[in-house]
Amino acid sequence: MTGEATVEDRIEQPAPEERRPRRKRRSRRRMALAVAAVVAAGGVAAVATLGLGGGSGGGAPTTNLPPNTAQVTKQTLKDTQDADGELGYGPASNATSRLSGTVTAVPDSGATVTRGHSLYQVDDRPVTLMYGSKPAYRPMREGTEGEDVEQLEKNLSALGYDGFTVDDEYTSGTAAAVMEWQDDRGLEETGTVELGRVVFAPGAVRIDSVEAGEGDPTAPGKKILTYTGTDKAVTVRLDTSDQRLAKKGAEVEITLPGDDTVKGRIDEVSTVIEPGSQGEDPTTKVEVVVWLTDGEAREAAKNLSLASVSVAFTAETRRDVLTVPVTALLAMQEGGFGVEVVKGGATSYVPVTTGLFAAGKVEIKGTGIAEGTVVGVPK
Repeated sequence: MTGEATVEDRIEQPAPEERRPRRKRRSRRRMALAVAAVVAAGGVAAVATLGLGGGSGGGAPTTNLPPNTAQVTKQTLKDTQDADGELGYGPASNATSRLSGTVTAVPDSGATVTRGHSLYQVDDRPVTLMYGSKPAYRPMREGTEGEDVEQLEKNLSALGYDGFTVDDEYTSGTAAAVMEWQDDRGLEETGTVELGRVVFAPGAVRIDSVEAGEGDPTAPGKKILTYTGTDKAVTVRLDTSDQRLAKKGAEVEITLPGDDTVKGRIDEVSTVIEPGSQGEDPTTKVEVVVWLTDGEAREAAKNLSLASVSVAFTAETRRDVLTVPVTALLAMQEGGFGVEVVKGGATSYVPVTTGLFAAGKVEIKGTGIAEGTVVGVPK
């Protein structure tokens, strides 16, 4: 007790066993409020000592039963979060000229260009699309070695040219094949691939926008057009505090217009800066690209061009774990959490270790805690 006791208090104090239920009821309420504050903060944190002992076994049983109860259940918990996304074709890349001259042909926005075909033309001569992840960065001629050479040879082979070994060496056989390719493309037959005559992209491209028109002068460094892949993709921008959701290779669930739900997989994760508006500071976002490469997903999205979608991310999954409602957690005097185990007409406090919090449930482990154990749930 606190404060000075009155004469009546000193003479007529009730016996300890008569006072226990009222003191315990008050402690249960205070513990529940503290746990509620922890949950509202979004996770597990240290809480104030509440003046109730814990320990293994939790002290003597009492017949002061909690107002509600719940059973410990075994289930799979998933830390999931929904975010808004945009269905389209993924981030756009720039096609920048490395040649000087006049733009004489450009494709229409929305057009698809495949391997071996013209992306645009300069001085009436084609700039050809080929497939590969490494950008063209130098002229390639006999004696050149490197990954870009192997990329070129793979494309020449795929287009039907032969007489060389596909490797990282530009041999006389490669030069002969290049001359044949140049003849077919209406280019001067030099056997050398000049810088800017080929653009490498991961696959077929869709023209997103055209920046230069026919008749415009061009020079190295001038942007001609932007392009994307041809597969549908969903782009989501997350706050940096949600970065745990963005794991490359993780599966997500996408809800399309009309409530069709399809699966997708995170392919790209990058950090982007969004400029502030009206004097506001720029903000950092985590950009996530989910490609719809699954056949069912592509079929469901084939008639959609641009659309708003919802993406369900799963940050963590815990399978076959013991769980209780988060509201069943109580803060223990010595620190950590416990639950009030109800058995027969009595209860006792049992310390527990918490794991994943998700969907109003929490994973727990503790001595004597098993599937079916009944625990108290304060109001």
